[in-house]
Amino acid sequence: MPIRAVLFDFHGVLTPSPWAAIAAAGGDADADATLTFMLGDYAADTDHAWHRLERGEITMREYGEDLMARAAAAGVSLDLDALRRFNDQLEARTEVVQRIVELRASGLRTAVVTNNVRELSGQWRSLVDVDSLFDAVIDSCEVGMRKPNPAIFLHTLEALGGILPHEAAFLDDHPANVAGARAAGLHGILVDDPDIALRELNALLTAG
Repeated sequence: MPIRAVLFDFHGVLTPSPWAAIAAAGGDADADATLTFMLGDYAADTDHAWHRLERGEITMREYGEDLMARAAAAGVSLDLDALRRFNDQLEARTEVVQRIVELRASGLRTAVVTNNVRELSGQWRSLVDVDSLFDAVIDSCEVGMRKPNPAIFLHTLEALGGILPHEAAFLDDHPANVAGARAAGLHGILVDDPDIALRELNALLTAG
């Protein structure tokens, strides 16, 4: 069965990875430890405040209050302005954007599936005109689901008109999110080097 739809993560695929910019909130502290403290276990979908924020269950203010309370209790120093500014440090990857344009022009359905925050929507959307690139824009905070939960991928396929999982491919820079897509039945492509990932996608499309 040929591929009929291609789904893309936003940060880390359409742009470089945001992790270093977010970890800067911890100053000279270990980056991985800072990210885990701020974002929880990003390979899971839990009740951590950041995960609840990305599902639209709490506001950025509520998240900030929770984070700063935990930081005070743990003696951790954080600069929350880094979270508000990290999109400013990113630029769109033109080669990925151009490939999406080509895919859509060829008749394939396209979607972006992003774990994101309602208060930052204007920032990340200003980096790329997602509404003209994609047939569906699936933002975790709007749909109440977040990667790596397989349900968000099935929701996306329904939004694309009922594409079957094995008819879709998904590109993401986080291994857990790729695993979540595969668990839902999609073809998952891990993005480390975007050029290599696009070649892998092209091979999948050709094989279909």
